[in-house]
Amino acid sequence: MTRTPTRPAIRAPVPAAVREPARTAPRAGAQRFDRVVVVYNPTSTGDAPGNAHRLRAELAHRARGTAVELLRTRHAGHAEQLAERAVTEHPATLVVSASGDGGYHEVVNGVLRARRRRPGAGVCAVLASGNANDHARAVQDRPLADAIVAGAVTGMDLLQVLVDDREPRYAHSYVGLGITPVVAVEFNRHDLDALREGVLAVRTVWRYRPLTITHGGRRVELDSLVFANIDRMAKYATLSRTSSPTDGTYESVLIRHRGALALLASVLRLVRGTHEAVPRREPYAFTTSTPMPLQLDGEVHRVGAGASVVVSCAAGAVSVVR
Repeated sequence: MTRTPTRPAIRAPVPAAVREPARTAPRAGAQRFDRVVVVYNPTSTGDAPGNAHRLRAELAHRARGTAVELLRTRHAGHAEQLAERAVTEHPATLVVSASGDGGYHEVVNGVLRARRRRPGAGVCAVLASGNANDHARAVQDRPLADAIVAGAVTGMDLLQVLVDDREPRYAHSYVGLGITPVVAVEFNRHDLDALREGVLAVRTVWRYRPLTITHGGRRVELDSLVFANIDRMAKYATLSRTSSPTDGTYESVLIRHRGALALLASVLRLVRGTHEAVPRREPYAFTTSTPMPLQLDGEVHRVGAGASVVVSCAAGAVSVVR
């Protein structure tokens, strides 16, 4: 999925005389990178190719001796393959995703797959070049080039999703089923004011049909269930004002099925950041009663009826630059 950035992830190149004071050496104890691989989506709505080339140019000036390689994705899932290969070949690689949240989702999972063979290998970063860029907006407070030059590496939690006996998948921001991720995708396609926001929510709620899961031995008919690693989703929904991707916990937002008007009110509370979110440390396990879509960072995965799903916090599972 590609999404439009709310702010540029890096600054456009400026004359060296102006930029020279920012070319500082990494701080003591910071990580130096001798290889950076930038995986970019050529069809990104946020000019991923341009952002990738500008990052390479800036690092050539400010991080001399660091090799920067640009890799273009060609199909869905390609970013995951490229990230896994890059880290497998050179474990100390920093893999930058120049894309939206979906592209970063693939890069994170590619690095995690390589880590199963080489524990501790690979570092991730996102260069916001999509539409919502929820993750970058939630966790980054400076241009990516500055963070790379500073060697600002830290551990970050992920949401781990196990479906039956399949290979685990990881989400950097959220896991959702039901109407909330559906509304989020719809909101991302529009520039909204309060009126259009309400109209879109009403239209989506009118078309929606509830889902049924079994959790803790009880059947639950629900309209939405979201697990969050950050505080927001799809630019407009505020999931939790206290969520952090480094605290070893995650938040769950459950909307039980109580009719269209109650659902509409819940959706609008989410948009305004007033819906209840429950912090969790323990895994959340449930079984699906019917086939349903499961969204991880906006990427849709189909889950069959009778599937066993377990969502948990993988504390400090990945190293990131931000």
